[in-house]
Amino acid sequence: CVQPSMPPVPNYKLSMSVPEWLQAIQTYMKMLQYNHTGTQFFEIRKSRPLSGLMETAKEMTRESLPIKCLEAVILGIYLTNGQPSVERFPISFKTHFSGNYFHHVVLGIYCNGRYGSLGMSRRSDLMDKPLAYRTLSDLIFEFEDSYKKYLHSVKKVKIGLYVPHEPHSFQPIEWKQLVLSVSKMTRTEVRKELEKFARDMRMKILKPSSAHSPMKERSRGKSLSPRRRQASPQRRACRRDKS
Repeated sequence: CVQPSMPPVPNYKLSMSVPEWLQAIQTYMKMLQYNHTGTQFFEIRKSRPLSGLMETAKEMTRESLPIKCLEAVILGIYLTNGQPSVERFPISFKTHFSGNYFHHVVLGIYCNGRYGSLGMSRRSDLMDKPLAYRTLSDLIFEFEDSYKKYLHSVKKVKIGLYVPHEPHSFQPIEWKQLVLSVSKMTRTEVRKELEKFARDMRMKILKPSSAHSPMKERSRGKSLSPRRRQASPQRRACRRDKS
């Protein structure tokens, strides 16, 4: 059989706008194709330091093998490193369909006051979204509406913190700083929680929950920065709930 040609890794050019660069990255991922084989070609341990995951991303570009959603998130982080105006953060979904639960993750993007995403999925509308959403909740509701087309009900949404642009960082990615049981909440409640979290993210006042021991998550109704800056870090940590 003919060996398929390896897609070239995209190179950022100064003439590119951010949306053009994100589109080039997503096009590259699509050329790698979604992995339908049932075998995962790259081991991604979420608890690994960022530096180790970036080495795995380099391997992906060398091997040019099909990828799934988690690999696409790591690859998206790798390819957007060095773009300080582009903030990246993981968005995870837990959905229910026909008696089974499904998990999916995409890379949320925030730049110039707009949200979008990069990723891979079997479904074309459950991966990349253009950098066009004014709020984080608008982006999340867009995914929820896309899931409805496939009769999936979204049970939980988990949002992580901005991933540092330092590829040699020993810090792990914070995958689930905010955990919302959206199926038990109204959209108004979900929007309120997401917008408060997004505001805190933009102000860079959130600290990784992994910095506290044991690992804790912020759950619905627990404000991460009660009374704004008046609360001490100790009190702030104590107000978090395990999900």
